[in-house]
Amino acid sequence: MTLPATVAVDVGGTKIRAGSVIDGELAHVRSVPTPAADGAQAVLNTIAEVAAAVIAETSGSRGAGSASRGAVSGSHGAGSTSSAAESGGGDGSDSDFAWRIGIGAAGVIDPVTGTVVSATESLPGWAGTDLVAELTARTGLPVRVVNDVHAHALGEAAAGASRDSRSSLLVAAGTGIGGGFITDGHLLTGRNSAAGHIGHVPSAAAAGLACPCGGTGHVEAIASGPAILNTYQRLACGSAESNTEPAEPAAQGQSHNSASATAFRAPTSTPNSRSDRAGAAPAPTNTRELAVAASAGDALALRAFDIGARALGSALGGIVNVLSPELVVIGGGLADMDETWWGPLREAFAAELIPAASGTPLVKAELGQDAALIGAAGLWNDEPGQKH
Repeated sequence: MTLPATVAVDVGGTKIRAGSVIDGELAHVRSVPTPAADGAQAVLNTIAEVAAAVIAETSGSRGAGSASRGAVSGSHGAGSTSSAAESGGGDGSDSDFAWRIGIGAAGVIDPVTGTVVSATESLPGWAGTDLVAELTARTGLPVRVVNDVHAHALGEAAAGASRDSRSSLLVAAGTGIGGGFITDGHLLTGRNSAAGHIGHVPSAAAAGLACPCGGTGHVEAIASGPAILNTYQRLACGSAESNTEPAEPAAQGQSHNSASATAFRAPTSTPNSRSDRAGAAPAPTNTRELAVAASAGDALALRAFDIGARALGSALGGIVNVLSPELVVIGGGLADMDETWWGPLREAFAAELIPAASGTPLVKAELGQDAALIGAAGLWNDEPGQKH
């Protein structure tokens, strides 16, 4: 008798993570660089390679035959025909397991067709790729796929911070800002599978600021990690373009729709760059360094995180007023911040909620990077082709 077993894969612009999920347990996780610059075919070959390696390692650890232990190694060429199925007996199964693949991938993904509807330049040539057909041809295994942040949301709902809720909003706040809404165990994908683009909600704090999507004034342009670093640099240079200081929270009893609850006002004065002051440490060059500076009490770093956190909190409050989830789960790199970020995020979030939504919990994700793998494996818990 064979057990259902899933190779869960998380495909990002810089790395591909994969592991085996059997009876809900994630194991044999490995990570390889994404060959993004080499194009979609190279990325697909790498996914097939790492899937084969996970199958071989998992089967080998269970005492499967030598064929299973013969993991694929090295990089496949564009014309490679080596498959994951070959490492497990030729038909996607061995004496222990019946394998399939679940994927969370960057880009707007149609979960029914398995096609990349659109993608950014972090994965050149990714848009239009039929992931199901391409990977089934390479591996000989059935494949299901969803957007990577959507996979994170499914993972947290299955086994993480929102596992006991009927509805939840997952927000991934890091290099970008994305999200996924789960209700009764199902993912909302919406028209064109584009639901969850929280980073592209308009924000008064981001007025005039360019967004990676090509638009301006979106919350990602002020609240993502790179955007917060940009705010710090504008503050340090004394730029008048920095939409900076948060207004005082709305007074008790004031309308939750009042602009004063979320508006940002320009500073009356701007401190000098910390790198210009005698004995100051070098100015931060990335968000991680900026977080260290904020924790050490650097005024400009603290202000930059405050601005970004309040902008995101305000946007999330508005979204919760529309969707009314039981809780909001925050993941991504910014979620690892201390109260420097969490404090203003919670304050702005609470200030925006209508009375009926007051008290909606805002909590940290529990599963980290593994959420996407658990969520991708969970794609096999639904009927084939089900569109949420």
